[in-house]
Amino acid sequence: MIREGFDCKYKEHLQRKISELKKERGALIIAHSYQRDEIQEIADITGDSYALARAVTMATQKTVVFCGVSFMAESASLLNPDKVVLLPVKEAGCPLAEMITAEKLRKKKDEYPEAAVVCYVNSSAAVKAESDICCTSSNAVEVVRSMKEDKIIFVPDKNLGRYVREQVPDKEVILWDGCCVVHMRLTQEEVLNARRAHPDAEFIAHPECRKEVLDMADYIGSTAGMVKYVKNCPREEFIVGTEMGIIYKLRQDNPGKKFYVPTKLFVCANMKLTTLGWVARSLEQMEWEVRVPDEIATGARRSLERMLEVTQKKL
Repeated sequence: MIREGFDCKYKEHLQRKISELKKERGALIIAHSYQRDEIQEIADITGDSYALARAVTMATQKTVVFCGVSFMAESASLLNPDKVVLLPVKEAGCPLAEMITAEKLRKKKDEYPEAAVVCYVNSSAAVKAESDICCTSSNAVEVVRSMKEDKIIFVPDKNLGRYVREQVPDKEVILWDGCCVVHMRLTQEEVLNARRAHPDAEFIAHPECRKEVLDMADYIGSTAGMVKYVKNCPREEFIVGTEMGIIYKLRQDNPGKKFYVPTKLFVCANMKLTTLGWVARSLEQMEWEVRVPDEIATGARRSLERMLEVTQKKL
């Protein structure tokens, strides 16, 4: 995703510099699937939130450069208090995570004292600390099914929560009114237009999309789920219903297949803040280290660890 006119020699210079600094620092570089192509290219590990959370816990390196957004780096730090977790761009936040606060969640819990709180990882550490367990888009259904409580407060993404509710009808799932602003941009009309333009393509969608969009999908899953599905699917063309950064991985794994993005608005500006230059600076200056205050970390870590325990039971 290098912009037109970018000096390729400068790109190569930054790649060499990052490689040298990574060795010098003994660092691991991980990148979310929505990052720029050139960031995924230099990463040691790429994937969705769940895959990266597990990867950091299993890493031997003591320094981790997390090419993603702030809540992801927070989670990595929580699960690895003995490691230095660096977020290359400290301004890389998440609008969805900002749609809920710990104070607002406490008020919702007061309304439903008998309910358990399942918190999507796209949230702050403070919100995780007020929750019973975390989940990702990969394991949300599994996590909710594992809860002994019949009533679940699901925060903060209402679209993912609604999808979970449909998959786990025996639970009462109370939704928070939050959403991913990127996935909400995709409309039913845009999917119909894409289908007309590419009649042989399957439509795969992320569960953060609107319900009417999900109802049109041939497959619904997390970014990691999409990668696996496409690799195993005999079809040759796909309309991809998630942030367009995933196209890099899909093309790498499936060189003979074609991928179409149904809307040009499928770009997360926060994910795209990270550049090669910022990664190099992060390693050079050891910036910006992410640490969660002790008074929040204990509860937040507990929620993340419970999620990993639930999922690992089935591995």
